[in-house]
Amino acid sequence: MSHSALINIDTQVSFFHRDYWEDIDFSDFQLAISQLIAGCQKREIPVVDIFHVADQGPFSLESGYVKPMPFLTHQADVTFHKHVHNAFTDTGLDHWLRVRGINHLIICGVRTEQCCETTARVASDLGYRVSFVSEAMLTFAMRYKDITLDSQILRHRTETVLEGRFATVQTVSECLESLR
Repeated sequence: MSHSALINIDTQVSFFHRDYWEDIDFSDFQLAISQLIAGCQKREIPVVDIFHVADQGPFSLESGYVKPMPFLTHQADVTFHKHVHNAFTDTGLDHWLRVRGINHLIICGVRTEQCCETTARVASDLGYRVSFVSEAMLTFAMRYKDITLDSQILRHRTETVLEGRFATVQTVSECLESLR
């Protein structure tokens, strides 16, 4: 039997204070992640909030921005602070999950190709079954060597490299349906 947990990564106010912040996909993201969280809570699946913490800037605890984005109203079952891209290193998350017999992780949050993808890869390597709900994730355009990748291209790239290797890529409705 599969025991699941929803891992909500970095859905924090800190991002509103970064120069790359874009509102382009934000309303769709709010709707999708809210539906996913509500659906998991209805099924009594624990919700784990992960917040990125840095020594300085908008991700520092002193900034006051390391808190849930205002539209989020859920009460997390547990919250962990991370200092690297994945949600496992030095957080206690793996221990918390294993003590509860959780072997299936549903991943959502902010930055699709960064902390969400990295967490999915590490989770898979640790033996967890991973549902990657990129519809309930947000990212921002990136530029390197005169080439800009918009958020949709980044999402597609991430889904492509994860699907069938590290995770199962699902929409919110596919994920919730699979939990019945």
